[in-house]
Amino acid sequence: MRIAVVTGAGSGIGRAVSTVLLRDGFTVVLAGRDRTTLRETAAGSDAAVPVVTDVRSGESVAALFAMVEERFGRLDLLFNNAGVFGRGAPVDEVSDEDWENVVETNVNGAFRCARAAFGLMRRQDPQGGRIINNGSISAHAPRPNAVAYTTTKHAMTGLTKALALEGRAHHIACGQIDIGNAATAMTEHMATGALQANGTMAAEPTIDVTAVAEMVVHMANLPTDVNVPFVTVMANGMPYIGRG
Repeated sequence: MRIAVVTGAGSGIGRAVSTVLLRDGFTVVLAGRDRTTLRETAAGSDAAVPVVTDVRSGESVAALFAMVEERFGRLDLLFNNAGVFGRGAPVDEVSDEDWENVVETNVNGAFRCARAAFGLMRRQDPQGGRIINNGSISAHAPRPNAVAYTTTKHAMTGLTKALALEGRAHHIACGQIDIGNAATAMTEHMATGALQANGTMAAEPTIDVTAVAEMVVHMANLPTDVNVPFVTVMANGMPYIGRG
């Protein structure tokens, strides 16, 4: 039995990844804040275990991983996915509250989950496992009016590198998937127009989120002596490589 934890599993990329992991034979612990959407992701699967979790709370994250260890005795995969975009605004209009909300979820929450997963993977016998962090194209290049989100995704890259380095001695592989324009609720507006760096609005292509999920599962199925530190999955026509 292979055990996975997916955070932000109630919707979007987290739901898609959970669905493909279940199809591939994983037992998946579905973590998220909304019990109803988690149950929708589980969709009656006996191998899905919904657990209401708020990654902004250290106690909530600790309870999640304590349950995993008590019930299953080990963890093979963490997909560290929970995140928010926050309110889009110019830098000087971003409040402390706006900033802290994004950082608390995207950085502190990701760290709490990675710390707990790393500890369990280090203690278990046989030792080891894999952590996959959800980065973003924004880990490389910002969009306008997205200072908090961009900063947190750059921070995710540092977290990935630190985990990959420290994990070597314990058979723990850590990689990052940087996603560009997967079709989710977060990207729906791109069909009608997204603000570009030159101040214009332009429609952008999106891709089926299943393509992202299948890449995550491919990484999850690699032996732990193989790591994919960084991989980018993006809409081929989006304005990222080159100048539009």
